[in-house]
Amino acid sequence: MVFQDFDQISERRRAERERKFRKRVTIGVITGFVVLVLIAAGVVAVVANNNDSGGHSNKASGSPQNNKSPPSSSTNNVIKSEKVIKTICDSTDYKDKCQESLSQAAKKQPELSQPKDFIKVAITAASDELEKAFNKTSTFNFSSPQAKSAFEDCKVLVETALNELNDTVSHIGDNATVAELSRKTPDLNSWLSAVISYQQTCVDGFPDGKLKGDMQNLFTSSKQLTSNSLALVAEVASFLSSFQTPPAGGAPTTRHLLDSDSDGFPNWVAHEDRRMLKANDVKLTPNVTVAKDGSGKFKTITEALNAMPKTYQGRYVIYVKEGIYDETVMVTKDMVNVTIFGDGSQKSIITGSKNFVDGVSTFKTASFAALGDGFMGKAMGFRNTAGPEKHQAVAARVQADRAIFVNCRFEGYQDTLYAQTHRQFYRSCVIAGTVDFIFGDAAAVFQNCNLVVRKPMDNQQNLVTAQGRTDKRETTGFVLQNCKILADKKLEPVKTKSYLGRPWKEFSRTVVMESTIDNLIHPDGWFPWQGDFALKTLYYAEYNNKGPGAKTTARVKWPGFKVIDKKEATQFTVENFLQGNNWLNATGVPVVFAFYN
Repeated sequence: MVFQDFDQISERRRAERERKFRKRVTIGVITGFVVLVLIAAGVVAVVANNNDSGGHSNKASGSPQNNKSPPSSSTNNVIKSEKVIKTICDSTDYKDKCQESLSQAAKKQPELSQPKDFIKVAITAASDELEKAFNKTSTFNFSSPQAKSAFEDCKVLVETALNELNDTVSHIGDNATVAELSRKTPDLNSWLSAVISYQQTCVDGFPDGKLKGDMQNLFTSSKQLTSNSLALVAEVASFLSSFQTPPAGGAPTTRHLLDSDSDGFPNWVAHEDRRMLKANDVKLTPNVTVAKDGSGKFKTITEALNAMPKTYQGRYVIYVKEGIYDETVMVTKDMVNVTIFGDGSQKSIITGSKNFVDGVSTFKTASFAALGDGFMGKAMGFRNTAGPEKHQAVAARVQADRAIFVNCRFEGYQDTLYAQTHRQFYRSCVIAGTVDFIFGDAAAVFQNCNLVVRKPMDNQQNLVTAQGRTDKRETTGFVLQNCKILADKKLEPVKTKSYLGRPWKEFSRTVVMESTIDNLIHPDGWFPWQGDFALKTLYYAEYNNKGPGAKTTARVKWPGFKVIDKKEATQFTVENFLQGNNWLNATGVPVVFAFYN
C-alpha cells in the first residue's frame, strides 16, 4: 500500500507539473496573440474559419479561376474589425452606440486591431460627443441668476472632462503593450469615472424644471459613450486577470479603486511622500511659510500658492503657522504635488461661510478646494461656518486624483466634505456635519476617522454619507473602515434621527466595516432619497461593526442593502480593495493585514 500510495502521489505530481507547464505555455501564447483576440477567444476562430472558406473556394482541381477579384487587404481588415467590434461591444451597456462609434472609426482606419486602438476610439467618441453636446447649449436661454451660475460651473466642468478624456487617450499612448495597458487600468478607471461625474454635476447645478431636463438629455449620449469606454477597459482587465495566478490562500482578485503597499499607503505615494506622512514630530522642510503675524514669507495661503513656480519639479511644501485663515483657497489643476501642513487641525484653519441660501452654488461654496493631482494635507483644519440654516455649505471640495489627508479636521453642517472625484485617502481625520456631510462620487477610503454627527435644524435628519455613483461601471464608492461614528455633545439623539447614509445617485455605493457605531444611528441604518429611487441598484453593506448603533436586525429591507460576510467583505479590505497588506495609522494604530478582527 505504501508503494501504491507513493505511485499515486508521484502521478499527481507529474500531472501537476504538466498542468503548470501547459498553463505557462497558454499564458505565453495568449500574451503574444492577445492583441488579435482582444477579449473574446472565439473571435480568432470565427475569423480564421471565414478566411479558410474564402481561400479554398478556388482550389478545386481543374476548376477555372473565379473572375471576381479577391477582397483587398483593407476590406479584410474591416471585416475582421467588425467581428471584433461586435464581440467587444457585447460587454457594454449601450451596444448600439458602441458598435456605431467603433465601426465608423474602423472604416476610416482599417488598421485598427489592438485593444488599445478600440479603447482610444471609444474614448475619443465620448469626447467628440461631449463637445458636440456642450456646443448645443448656445441655443439655450440661461436667464435666471441660478441658471447663469449653473452654466458657469458647467463650462468649467465640461472643460475639465474634455481635458481628462484627452489625457486618458494620451496616457494609453500609441505603442502601449497589453501588459502596459493592464497596469494603467486603475488610472483609466479613475479618469473615466470622473468624466461621468463631471457631466452629472453640471446637470445637478440647474434648478428643477425644463432647462434641467434639457441639459440632462443633452449629456445622455456622451455619458453612455463614456460608460462604454469604462466597460471596454474593464473587459480587457478582466480578460488578462483570468490568466493570473490567484494569491496564496485563494483570496479573490478584484478590480480595485486604489492600490496599496505593505507600509499602509497607496502605492502611488512616492518614498519621500511616505516619509513625510509618517513624520509626527519631525518638522517638514517647507518651500514657503505662511503666517498671519507676518513672520512668514506670506500672510495668506492663496499668495503662497500663486507664488509657486509654474514648472516646479517635485513636491512643493507650504507650512501654515497657527491661525485662522478666512480666505477661499484653491489648489488649481496645474498645481500638482502640493503639500499643505499646519500646526494642528484645530490650530491652522482655513475657513469661510459661502452657502447655497445666499445664492452660491454648492460647487463654489467650498472654503478650500484641491484640484491638483497628488495633493497632501496634514494637520490642517477646514471649516465652513455658515450654519445649518444655510443648507449646502462645503468646507472642502476634493477633485484631485491621489489626494491624501492625514490628521486633518473638516467642520461644517450640510455637505461638509465634497469628495468629488478620483482616488482619495483620509486617515485619522475628524469629519463633522449634519446632512450628507460626506458626499460626492470619489473612490474614497476613510480609515481610523472620527465621523461626528452635529445638531441640525429641527426639521432635518442627519445623514453621514451621500455617495453619488451614477453608473454601475464607475469604480467609485466610499469605504469607512475602523471609523467611529458618534454624536457631537450638542446633539440629542433622542430628538434627531440619524442615519449612515442615503443614495444621492442611482448606483450609490458605501461600505461600513469594522467601525464603532454609537446609539445615535436609527435602527433602520439607512434613509431613502425619495420613494424607491435607487433602492434596487445601490450597494450598501455593513460588516463586523460594533457599538449600540451597529445592530442590523432592524435594518432596511432594500434589495441593494446587505449585511455581508467575511468572504464578501474581503473585496473591500486594504488587501483587495486597495491592493495593500495593511494600514499604518500616523498616530500609531496597530498594523493589520486585511481585517482588524
